[in-house]
Amino acid sequence: MFELLGIPPAALFGQLLLGLINGAFYAVLSLGLAVIFGMLNIINFAHGAQYMVGAFVAWMLLNHLGIGYWPALFIAPIVVGAFGIVIERLFLSRLYKLDHLYGLLLTFGLALILEGLFRNEFGVSGQSYGVPASLTGTVNLGFMFLPIYRAWVIVAALIVCLATWLLIEKTRLGSYLRAATENPELVQAFGVNVPLIITLTYGGGVALAAFAGVLAAPIYAVSPGMGSNLIIVVFAVVVIGGMGSILGAIITGFALGLIEGLTKVFYPEAASTMIFVIMAIVLLVKPNGLFGKRA
Repeated sequence: MFELLGIPPAALFGQLLLGLINGAFYAVLSLGLAVIFGMLNIINFAHGAQYMVGAFVAWMLLNHLGIGYWPALFIAPIVVGAFGIVIERLFLSRLYKLDHLYGLLLTFGLALILEGLFRNEFGVSGQSYGVPASLTGTVNLGFMFLPIYRAWVIVAALIVCLATWLLIEKTRLGSYLRAATENPELVQAFGVNVPLIITLTYGGGVALAAFAGVLAAPIYAVSPGMGSNLIIVVFAVVVIGGMGSILGAIITGFALGLIEGLTKVFYPEAASTMIFVIMAIVLLVKPNGLFGKRA
C-alpha cells in the first residue's frame, strides 16, 4: 500500500522508529514535569536544563572519572536529583502559596543560569558520548535494521514510565503524595512529614529529567542547548495530556512522537509544527487536556 503512495517501507518504518524514540524522550520528560506540577503546582521551566545537566554529568563521569554508561544511568539522576532538592529547599519552598507565575519565573531564570554556565565552560559545540559496547550493533527485522541502543531507549523509557505510574497510583507512598497535595494539613496531622515528601517529589521529577539526559547522550550531541531545544515541545505534550496527569504524560508523549514521525513521511514541512497544531485543537475542544481533571 505504501509503495503505491511512493513511500518505501524502509523509510516509513525508519521514521516510525525515530518518532518512537522521540516519543520516549517526550514521555519521560513530560512525566517528570507532570509529577512536579501535579504534586507541587510548580511549572518547572528548568526541566530542559536539568535534562541537559544529566547528560553532562554522564559525560563528565566517563571522561574525568572513567565511569561508564551503566553506572551513570543511576549516578547522574541521583546527583541531579540532589541538586534539585537543594533548589527546592532554598527557593521553591518559599513560593508554594504564591501564584504559579512566580515558580515559572524562578525556574526559567534557573534554566538560563545553568545553560549559561555550561555554555561558558564547554562552548556551544556538542560533546560526543559513545554508545556502550553492550548495546552497539543492529538487529535485522527483515524490513529494516533496528539499532540496539535505540531499542534499549524505548524499552528503558517504558520501564521507567510504568514504574513511576505504579509508584504514584498503586502504592501507599503514592497515596501520601496525592493526599499531601489535596490536604497537606490533614496529612501532617497523621504524622506524615509533608515538606519532606514535597522535597523528594521535586527531586524525583528532576531525576527523571536527568535519566532522560543520560539516555540521550549517545544519540544526540551533549551540548548546553540540548534542553532548550526540547523543552517547548515537552510542555506542549504536557498541556495536551493534561497538566499534572501522569498517565496523560506517558500516553501523549509516545503518541505524539509517532504522529511526528508519520508527519515527516507524508508532509515533512509540517513536522515541526504538528504537535503545536494538535495542542491548539485540544485546548479548543478540551482545555484541561485529554487526561486532565476539571479545575
